Amino acid sequence: MRLVNIAYVDEGSILARPVRSANGRVLLGEGVTLNQNFLTKLKQLGYDMLFIRDDRFKDVEINNAVSEKTKEIAYNAICTITTAVDNDSNTNIDADSVRFAVLNIMEDLMYSFDILSNLTDIMGYDEYTFHHSVNTTVLALILAMGKGYTQSKLLELGMGVLMHDIGKTNVPKEILHNKGKLNEKEFEEIKKHSAYGFEFIRKNRDFSIHSAHVAFQHHEKWMGGGYPRGLKGTEIHEFGRIAAVADVYDALISKRPYRDAMEPYQAYEFILAQSGHQFDPEIVRLFTKYVAVYPTGTGVELSNGLRGNVIGQNASLPNRPIVRAIFKENDPLEQHIDFDLSRQLNIMITKIENR
Repeated sequence: MRLVNIAYVDEGSILARPVRSANGRVLLGEGVTLNQNFLTKLKQLGYDMLFIRDDRFKDVEINNAVSEKTKEIAYNAICTITTAVDNDSNTNIDADSVRFAVLNIMEDLMYSFDILSNLTDIMGYDEYTFHHSVNTTVLALILAMGKGYTQSKLLELGMGVLMHDIGKTNVPKEILHNKGKLNEKEFEEIKKHSAYGFEFIRKNRDFSIHSAHVAFQHHEKWMGGGYPRGLKGTEIHEFGRIAAVADVYDALISKRPYRDAMEPYQAYEFILAQSGHQFDPEIVRLFTKYVAVYPTGTGVELSNGLRGNVIGQNASLPNRPIVRAIFKENDPLEQHIDFDLSRQLNIMITKIENR
């Protein structure tokens, strides 16, 4: 399989992976032959990338870091809790469902052999907040595992990250869903979600105070200037420092109705550039170790003029993946050529080209 921008998917192409809605429901199953009606509807829903079968990539498996079932469990937990709190701010948070979701994510990650390449989801526009909470939790736990956290610390962190945006239920909806630029007063109101979230979680005895501090501190900055308290460096709880990197990275690579997603390599560069400024340098170092610059399946153009897709990663050099070239300009090659960029140092990726 390979990843293709929907603008370049031909009628008659076959899906190599299901397309799912925000709540995990299968919209189109693996093996479905795409017609124009399907393609038009998917574009309207905001899907712009699809995994397509291609005989030249029969041997390439792109495994998720966590299973679809695990993501669905986590999504349903945060969705149900958010809806309940939204309707009644005095509602107790169902800590058991959060704990169960986080334990499932932890178990999947512990048995994943290909974490480096599979952190991004193919998403439409719907339910960004819920997907963002799940994806941020997955990345935060990967970073914490890299740091050697115990099971109990991973659970504390994960429960906090899954709930890190719960305070947004207390922000006026017209501000939260504003698609334009916020004025100063509106932004000050948005910033209150960190304190709101802290109070929601802190009042629940089934959450640790450390979990609550994830909601409180995920917008603090390493050099100061963040909110709500303008903390600096190690004044920020380590959970908050991990969550900050995971939160920003997932936000940047997520497509919204009012802006396109960044390519993963662009978001990667942003995180790297903010090391020592917005983010803890040690957390950024872990990020560069466990997050692929060019996820497996990504279409790329090489400096030798050939074009193809990433088919594997090099853990020691995450910016130098293995690429299978199948085109020269727009003409198919008679036979594909594999380039291991960790060995062929004279060849570089010059462009993302998912076609």
